[in-house]
Amino acid sequence: MHINAPFELILFGGLGDLAQRKLLPALYLLHRDGRLPAGRIYSTTRRDIGATDFAEMVRAALKRHVATEYLEESSWQSFSERLHCLTVDLSDESQYSLLAGALMPGDINRIFYLATGSDLYTGIARGLHNSGLILSQSKIVLEKPIGHDFASAQAINNAVAEYFAESQIYRIDHYLGKETVQNLMVLRFANSLFESQWNQKYIDHIQITISESLGVEKRAGFYDQVGAMRDMFQNHLLQLLCITAMEPPARLEPDAVRDEKVKVLKSLKAITAEAVSDKVVRGQYDAGVSDGQPVPRYRDEPGVQAKSMTETFVAVKVEIDNWRWAGVPFYLRTGKRLADRACEIVVHFKAIPHSIFPMQHKNTMANKLIFRLQPDEGIRLMLCEKRVGPGMNVRPMNLSLNPANHKQTRVPEAYERLLFDVLSGNATLFLRDDELLEAWRWVDPILQAWNDSEQRPEPYTSGSWGPAAATLLLAKDGRLWDENS
Repeated sequence: MHINAPFELILFGGLGDLAQRKLLPALYLLHRDGRLPAGRIYSTTRRDIGATDFAEMVRAALKRHVATEYLEESSWQSFSERLHCLTVDLSDESQYSLLAGALMPGDINRIFYLATGSDLYTGIARGLHNSGLILSQSKIVLEKPIGHDFASAQAINNAVAEYFAESQIYRIDHYLGKETVQNLMVLRFANSLFESQWNQKYIDHIQITISESLGVEKRAGFYDQVGAMRDMFQNHLLQLLCITAMEPPARLEPDAVRDEKVKVLKSLKAITAEAVSDKVVRGQYDAGVSDGQPVPRYRDEPGVQAKSMTETFVAVKVEIDNWRWAGVPFYLRTGKRLADRACEIVVHFKAIPHSIFPMQHKNTMANKLIFRLQPDEGIRLMLCEKRVGPGMNVRPMNLSLNPANHKQTRVPEAYERLLFDVLSGNATLFLRDDELLEAWRWVDPILQAWNDSEQRPEPYTSGSWGPAAATLLLAKDGRLWDENS
């Protein structure tokens, strides 16, 4: 699909980590592949930066975050001609008139991308409106986390909705732009083999993991106010849960897909304050070894409060109260300073009722379908086969479907897909207002229970797979985490 209409993308927070690491590289790759129509890219910044210095900053970011084989001088030169840097103090509403004066006149495909903290969203939306910048083709993109609880998210939603129609608002979750997530939907809904088995009759349980080997790095000031539940669980993990568990939509259209995701969120069994200790684990990393190097505990990281109660690890047993998933637990976890960087969805099918092969261990050799989203995207189906040689010994084997093996130049990054969808007006992979609020509504009681408790998050050694309580969360159900998938 190609877009012919010209566009303008205004990137608020254009010097921030997200813009430099993800957004600008994604825009460059779309440009290189000929998928961007004529248009300009503006970055706003509070400090005055000359055009040459700004271009060099972007070029340095591309060298760090784009594979060398895709960095071409001719592509860079033509891409750099699109780039513009504007000095705007977002807290000063009078300065939005400077922005209005720099943009092209007329009602064109104009995207306001807010790569800032959500506390600025209301003021930016109001400033854009009062400067006459919001027209019928305008769109606004909101990065997560939106708010810090249900009430604040609702307030931001209501404030932005004063100036933008819901059809103009794109709440982004970049995990939904990953190729393997799209493949999960196709694998389910285009193959009767899987969809017929996608229920409580055949599935024992499902695990969803987003693990990071890094610590808080340079985000300590932000992270210490947010924590793993708000930063990763409330958005990324619950979105992956929705995609995995939703019913087939009537059509592949934005609202049809999002209707089904909202139904999943509304079907989540509430975790009361009394049940939090039984179904939720929170942890905080201690000193340890990561990538062969000693690393400090979370509380000793620069920018972290000395007695911080912020969680860097969360694991939750989630249950869905509907016919398809009755009795099938979903185990979700995320954490920093874990043993490996990974994101995967592991569907554990039920073991066969009786094995005629003496060396087949029913539980350890049960079929599994593994969707790996990072670092190496792909899908694997674990089956059993005969071991070569005499006898009838059974061993596990994997069927692999890796997009990197296909005859194509490369697998597009998630932000490439999502930015292109914003440009083309396709909201399928973006959160609707009720979807955001339902996620917060479910998470809020857990956050409140933690707030009311004086118990510190359970410490875990950096480089491990998290607190001992996370292992116990599954062990008491007779299950184990997949840590070598």
